[in-house]
Amino acid sequence: IGAVRGIDPETGHYFDDTKRYIEASKILSDADRAQIYEGNARRVFPRLDAALKAQGR
Repeated sequence: IGAVRGIDPETGHYFDDTKRYIEASKILSDADRAQIYEGNARRVFPRLDAALKAQGR
């Protein structure tokens, strides 16, 4: 759960559930999705990025 702690009563999805939009996008490639998920995580968590790079990943 992110910034908005509520569920849309019409859809049953959390208001801030953006993953479903990314997954449903027809214009994003698998590489784009990987960059969004992994790339953002590595940028936000630099120690994770460093640990993964040390493992060759």
